[in-house]
Amino acid sequence: MKQQLSLEHNYKAPAQDVGCNPAIILIHGYGSNEDDLFSFAPELPDHYHIISLKAPIPMQPSGNAWYNIYWDNTDGKMSDIPQALTARDLIAKSIDEVVEKYKADASKITLIGFSQGTILSFSVGLSYPEKVKNIVGLSGYINTELLKEGYENNDFSNLNIYSSHGSVDQVLPVDWARKTKPFLAKLGIDCAYSEFPVGHGVAPQNFYEMKEWLLDK
Repeated sequence: MKQQLSLEHNYKAPAQDVGCNPAIILIHGYGSNEDDLFSFAPELPDHYHIISLKAPIPMQPSGNAWYNIYWDNTDGKMSDIPQALTARDLIAKSIDEVVEKYKADASKITLIGFSQGTILSFSVGLSYPEKVKNIVGLSGYINTELLKEGYENNDFSNLNIYSSHGSVDQVLPVDWARKTKPFLAKLGIDCAYSEFPVGHGVAPQNFYEMKEWLLDK
């Protein structure tokens, strides 16, 4: 079922809507779409509003991106930072729209991202921690270029983060992800971090650990 926000999205209502349910917002990766992570929806806790956003940049022949990635011979991947900052703020705006449209609890918003969606989830949560309670970052890392100036002075006391990565990820090196927990520790943010013996994807054990973490939070 699709509703209208600033971004196209899929929506699953909570099993019992009590008027101020928490919400999970799913943010897909580069070259994917709003149907990808939405496949998680039947397995996620049923008291949440589940919203899966569609990135605004169409790719050929199919899929979408939050921002373009360019390749060169010297630096490997080059992210389009202006596009990424626009995407960060578009997701932050979408959180407000979700709260208003679905009457979700603004103090209980969870972002679940994969890959590029994880990079943006981290950037939204660290730049606007007042909008987010939990972040689940799958197969991604923190790109400090996408953090709002002065972010280190934000109040992160209500922010919880789960980060996981494939130990043989050939798309985003696991070494990048291993910096997440110590980076967050310096900001006083609790982070659960796990690795699984897979590539750029989510192992079944990874999903169930994430689900248990969500229920705990």
